[in-house]
Amino acid sequence: MKRAILAPAELGGAALSELKHWLAIQTTHEDEALVRLIRAALDICEAFTGVMPLAATCEEIIAATPDWQTLATRPVHAITGVEGILSDGARLVLPVDAYEVDISPDGSGLVRVNRPGAAGRMAVRFAAGLAPGWGSLPDGLRQGIIRLAAHQYRERDDGGAAQPPAAVTALWRPWRRMRII
Repeated sequence: MKRAILAPAELGGAALSELKHWLAIQTTHEDEALVRLIRAALDICEAFTGVMPLAATCEEIIAATPDWQTLATRPVHAITGVEGILSDGARLVLPVDAYEVDISPDGSGLVRVNRPGAAGRMAVRFAAGLAPGWGSLPDGLRQGIIRLAAHQYRERDDGGAAQPPAAVTALWRPWRRMRII
């Protein structure tokens, strides 16, 4: 699976203000670096929980097969487009009856291709994320993201820890989705 975020969540407003308040920063000269730390903390949160915290428009590249395939990103709200990808990388629009999509009750996006034509892979566009914006993110996830970003900011000269601090993972643990593969 190869995922691209086409339209990421907005982090420059409330999320940045909350992190700056946590760190007692009042200037704007580090805003860009702080937003990157929040984005990295969101990625780590998603890797730990198995849930994309904030809504974004994404695209995953999957094999074009007649078997149902589950998108790696969760929770999916809408699958908005499916394109075939030829061996040379060119994309082609598939007729609506050439593929099927579904969203399971747990937020998993499912796709299968009945008639892929010459396409060996598929580009699936979708909207995913637990919360539509920073203010509606559950408190435990939001606090864990802020604490991790603050931790990484404070430890920036030491290279940071390989794992999130225990206080952060304790906040995220109720949201963790485990999968048996």
